[in-house]
Amino acid sequence: MNHSIRDYRRNRIASAVVALSMLTGCSVTATEASPSRTVTTVPSSPTPSWMASPTASGPANPRPSARAGQVLPNATKAPQLPVMPASTPVALRIPALGTESRLLSLGLRGDGSLEVPPEGPGSPAAWYNGSPTPGASGPAVLFGHVNATGGGPGVFAELRRLKAGDTIEVSRQDGRTATFLFDRGERYPKNTFPTSAVYGNTQGAELRLITCDGYDPATGEFDDNYVVYAKLVP
Repeated sequence: MNHSIRDYRRNRIASAVVALSMLTGCSVTATEASPSRTVTTVPSSPTPSWMASPTASGPANPRPSARAGQVLPNATKAPQLPVMPASTPVALRIPALGTESRLLSLGLRGDGSLEVPPEGPGSPAAWYNGSPTPGASGPAVLFGHVNATGGGPGVFAELRRLKAGDTIEVSRQDGRTATFLFDRGERYPKNTFPTSAVYGNTQGAELRLITCDGYDPATGEFDDNYVVYAKLVP
């Protein structure tokens, strides 16, 4: 994956903005030329919406004041979203796809590009350790190859088969399992990848699974990324 991302501020932690390249592999066969490893810097953008202050204006239809002897119902409180304490992920399981993988913990290289998991058959998926741990508040990011060297399937070859009701289970070092419910899958061109939507902070604990998509036989490269969005279940 050749798109670049910014390492957005995690919950209550101000972190540096970094441009990185996701999954520079995704080759179709071992004989094809390796894709470019050029890191594309994400242009500066306005403050993400998740950092904006809540609007100070009141509701469109103001609540009527109470008459004498009348008791108005209490305002509805926002539901408490489930979160778990931080703990490093160690394994991934997607029951509907029959996918099971141990998880590598990968970060950034010295040039700001993302470390990439091995591309051979049976290679595992990885957790980007600059993102929250699965189950903690924010979007945890897992990535893996859609195919292996030699043309076989990669660990994330079947992500497009996920549908409503499917679950994704992440085992953690603390012995607990964070279970996420599939929300949706989206395909994005790498040159217009929606960085803030994928990596930006979320109110609750969420999960992103990212792989390559949009194979172009003329170039032997993947032009797109496929992203699965999922939310932690209680």
